[in-house]
Amino acid sequence: MVASKIRVIVAKAGLDGHDRGAKVVARALRDAGVEVIYTGLHQTPEQIVSAAIQEDVDAIGLSVLSGAHMTVFARVVELLREQDSTDITVFGGGIIPEADITELYGLGVAKIFGPGAPITDIVTWVNEQVGTRHAALSPEGNENQPPGPRALTRKARSRPAHCVWAGRLGLLLFTGRGRPRGRGPRSRSGSCPRGRRPSPALPSSPGRCRPSRR
Repeated sequence: MVASKIRVIVAKAGLDGHDRGAKVVARALRDAGVEVIYTGLHQTPEQIVSAAIQEDVDAIGLSVLSGAHMTVFARVVELLREQDSTDITVFGGGIIPEADITELYGLGVAKIFGPGAPITDIVTWVNEQVGTRHAALSPEGNENQPPGPRALTRKARSRPAHCVWAGRLGLLLFTGRGRPRGRGPRSRSGSCPRGRRPSPALPSSPGRCRPSRR
């Protein structure tokens, strides 16, 4: 059986509009073989946790440069506990004082990367720390032991080798080389919403749409 990939959501919460670093990390993880879903800007903790559970991710990576790190991280951890999803690892980075980092670790955040942290360190940490938990939860990586509660929901995933918008959540999924296609939510009926048209780059996926040119 082919082992499934580590699956991570990279998220920007609140009014923080600086996402270049988050995109760099997302692409680095993708190039290292991780399935990465980028939520885009201005997400609430509730939206981030909901997306993480729906997408069955192994970890949430939060980028916070607005100074609201104590509020954002604490709320995400709290929501995961309420949803009985504490097996989802929470890590992140940003401009965070050392004293706050210690407090965040006490709240349940697994790792904080400060400004200037090498990308290789982030990738290595995700593969080693998140990868270990992923293998323990995945049925294919734990054949000699009964699966845990979330392992029962995990299935081998097959994703196209390009970037797509994941379902109605409007999340950018980095799964391989290429540029994002089909910007916009998919229509359940297979037709595009008003103002959008099927993307010719994805002829086999009529439900993926892009803005119409005027």
